[in-house]
Amino acid sequence: MLQLSFRGPLSEDLDGLFLTRYTDQGQSSMLIASQLEPTYARTVYPCFDEPAMKATFNIIIVHHPSYVALSNMPAIDTSEMKDENGSLWTVTTFNTTLKMSTYLTAFVVCDFDYITRTERGNEIRIWGRKEAIENGHADYALNITGPLFSFLEDLFNISYPLSKTDLVALPDFAANAMENWGLMTFQESALMYIPRDQFGSKKAMICLIVSHEIGHQWFGNLVTMNWWNDLWLNEGFASYFEYIGASYIEPRLPLNKFFYYHILQPVLREDKEIAARSLSAREEKINETFSLVGLFDIFTYSKGASIIWMLSSFLTERLFIKALSSYLKAFSFSSVNQDDLWTHIQMVVDAQNEVQLPASVKKIMDSWTCQNGFPVLTLNLSTGIISQEQFYNKRTENNTTYNNTWIVPISWIRNGSAQPFVWLDKSSKMFPEMQITDSEHDWILLNVNMAGYYRVNYDPLHLKRLAKLLEKDPKAIPVVNRLHLIDDAFTLAQAGYIEIESAFELTKYLAKEDEMFVWYSVLSNLIPDNLENILNNYELYPFLKKYLLKRMLPIYHYYASIIRQNVDALADDYFDQIHLEKIINTACWLGLQDCLNLSSELYTKWMENPDNEIPFTIKRTICCYGVAMGSDKEWDFAWKMYNHHNSTGIDKDIMLFAMSCTRESWLLYRYLQYSLNNSLLSSDNISIVISNVAATEIGQRIAWEFVTENWLLLNERHRNGILQKLLGVMENFVNTDLQIKELQLFYNTTLDKDLQIATTETLQFAKFANKERRKFIARFTDWLRKNIDD
Repeated sequence: MLQLSFRGPLSEDLDGLFLTRYTDQGQSSMLIASQLEPTYARTVYPCFDEPAMKATFNIIIVHHPSYVALSNMPAIDTSEMKDENGSLWTVTTFNTTLKMSTYLTAFVVCDFDYITRTERGNEIRIWGRKEAIENGHADYALNITGPLFSFLEDLFNISYPLSKTDLVALPDFAANAMENWGLMTFQESALMYIPRDQFGSKKAMICLIVSHEIGHQWFGNLVTMNWWNDLWLNEGFASYFEYIGASYIEPRLPLNKFFYYHILQPVLREDKEIAARSLSAREEKINETFSLVGLFDIFTYSKGASIIWMLSSFLTERLFIKALSSYLKAFSFSSVNQDDLWTHIQMVVDAQNEVQLPASVKKIMDSWTCQNGFPVLTLNLSTGIISQEQFYNKRTENNTTYNNTWIVPISWIRNGSAQPFVWLDKSSKMFPEMQITDSEHDWILLNVNMAGYYRVNYDPLHLKRLAKLLEKDPKAIPVVNRLHLIDDAFTLAQAGYIEIESAFELTKYLAKEDEMFVWYSVLSNLIPDNLENILNNYELYPFLKKYLLKRMLPIYHYYASIIRQNVDALADDYFDQIHLEKIINTACWLGLQDCLNLSSELYTKWMENPDNEIPFTIKRTICCYGVAMGSDKEWDFAWKMYNHHNSTGIDKDIMLFAMSCTRESWLLYRYLQYSLNNSLLSSDNISIVISNVAATEIGQRIAWEFVTENWLLLNERHRNGILQKLLGVMENFVNTDLQIKELQLFYNTTLDKDLQIATTETLQFAKFANKERRKFIARFTDWLRKNIDD
């Protein structure tokens, strides 16, 4: 038996054991909480702080009597003790923990309230600030936590081993949430749902986060990775089951669309040669190159979940869950590496004969977890040959060779009917069943419902055939595949695999597209956010206006009439909620009169009576165009609402943006002058104001002159921070050598030497990016000119 005395820091840094200050019911208060993953347990108590070194823990917390102490296990005893000054303290003793990793131990000492209910013998308590609990903000979390536990218990056929679970909403917390066994901690906004919050997607976010942490109770807490190099075995599975759990709790969240939009599409965008790393790496590689915290990234979470999604789809869900159940039972209270998972899947595959694999599970899956990047499959449909290569940007890396190959599961449909799974297990292979005839009614589509982690490059003729099919009958292609087809085409065009015109062809059918989910992606590809104010200046604009509005009118009018009659009707559809703004914003940007009228109507109603709130989902756009279509009266109202005592941080951001939308130069000048006055605008907001103004068509010059005239004052107050921000905005406008010279001259006279070099590089890169953009715009204009009347 070894006994040590130990002193550790109590910081306000939000890791290890930390102190937080907050206000509750008008009083300022404090609490202590912990965040020990990955390696902070060693700062709180002496331990072998490695995930595989599991132990049981006996925890005692001595605290002030007016506070409550929480830890992983239920409290079994409280007593009193006096210190040498005669002050009274409470001693709370907790039950011995199960065998567990150090990073999952947790401690909270707080003055919170809670609500509780018991599900299958598990006492669930949601803790939070007293006013939040009193106002019912914890009710939603309490309603979903028990059912999520029961759902996963039944799915894996493994009971949750603890008798109590606390979920604590911390006013200040660096992570979204942490899965500590029996004492999960959350950032307050990730657990508390404000019932009057019209934003339905907020509810979905809470559901996802709670579902993720509950998934960890099996993947991470019960069965833990041996070491951090296999962190994806924790985070990938929790991210996968987060979506399975959320769509069980909220059936209105369509799983395929939801998973694709939040997990698959973003990680495919990031998984490029430079940034990418493999999911599983050798330990020594991580010791050298990555800090452990850096492993908690989009690859570990989203690529991990995507690979699992693919695995589940080629195994069938039944075999997949059977294998997971066997793996979890075999390794409960111990630790694993990824080969242990492959072994248990292999055992289940060997014991049946309906699913035949082309190689061992390990060989297939290692090709996805031990290599970085992902494949793009190129399809030649006259020969039926499919080849694969690692996706990379052919425009910027023209002399690169990659020799990674994957064992790729291919789900496919032909003329609308599902075909048997095929496997591409070498760099190229012929599939006679994929040769198609000359009839335009004969078509093939790969990667149905995006089950596989790859992109598909169809030959140009076939892409045209698919574009024609969409024009005739868009619903012949499943919704996730319509989005995927368009997204792949634009991505492959940008990376130099196909001509951009092939991607444009796929937009002709859009008048028949009624899914907001697809429209959002099309518009993001055609009109990226940062280009709106630039594209106005090109001859492209009138063509784009005619081409797009013709196609957008059906979907625009459908939603505009709902907004006018009863916007609450959209509250149930997650994608309508998060994508509506893009449609309305684009219609207004293209100058659709009805859209501009709609903005003025809603904004005027709000001015007449502040209870006529603008629906939150479209508030940013409506306020922007409400101010743009108005005069100083509308602008002054925005300023008043910005300063309103009830306006939240997000309301203030919206109004700061809206005030920069005015088309009156003198109002922009006045707005910038306000930003110099600390009593009118806080110094944090000054760079936001300048950036917002600089990002508009008429504000660009005004902001530039304002910055150069007031440089000494700005620099004295904000040092170089403001300049870096501005540079980011100005870059979009650097089109000529003259503009670069003007910027450079200013920077050279005002900046320190080291910053001069960095800005020069940034400017050169901006110039290159703008040159590329102008090429794209010229080709787009040319294509629109020819296809405007189709």
